[in-house]
Amino acid sequence: MGRRSSHTAEELRELILEAATSLISEGGLAGLSAREIARRIGYSPGTLYNVFENLDDLVLTIEGRLIDGLSAELDKVPVNGSSDEQALALGRAYLKYTSENPRLWNLIFEHHLPSGREVPPWYQQKLDVVMQRVEDVVAPLMPDRSPEDVKRSAHVLWAGVHGITSLATADKLAVVTSDGAGPLVDHMITTYLAGLEKPE
Repeated sequence: MGRRSSHTAEELRELILEAATSLISEGGLAGLSAREIARRIGYSPGTLYNVFENLDDLVLTIEGRLIDGLSAELDKVPVNGSSDEQALALGRAYLKYTSENPRLWNLIFEHHLPSGREVPPWYQQKLDVVMQRVEDVVAPLMPDRSPEDVKRSAHVLWAGVHGITSLATADKLAVVTSDGAGPLVDHMITTYLAGLEKPE
């Protein structure tokens, strides 16, 4: 570790983020503490609060990077093909991304902000980018429905995919079924989309 004065503000920010990300990967959110982060990077705990307002802000920044990573994974899915094909590809990409580092991904759903505090606009914008991709797939199946209905249907679809992946990343899927996460995601998506395509 270099001397403290050898790190610029941006370098120090990255050191903190890298140490915090490693801690969460190793032990989940429960393993994260300012003291342990500081020990790993060779600074005092107080230094963290010169860079981040508090641990919640640090965790939100890590979550934002995870969402960016998911967006990049989803961007690899071709936009051609039928809605069903695209939705299946998006679901599989989601499952692949979450299974690569389950403790990190579960952070997004384990971490809760203090009562009364909303997620910052930049964070919501990142989530909106992901959900817009799903809405774009669902919309052609609902040509006569309102934008609100399309958005709701996209959210329901993605919540279903997330439910399966959450059980898988928590190693709890076997409690529910002997099937693997991949076939379940495929079945859920195709069944749900088939329902959307049926006339009311």
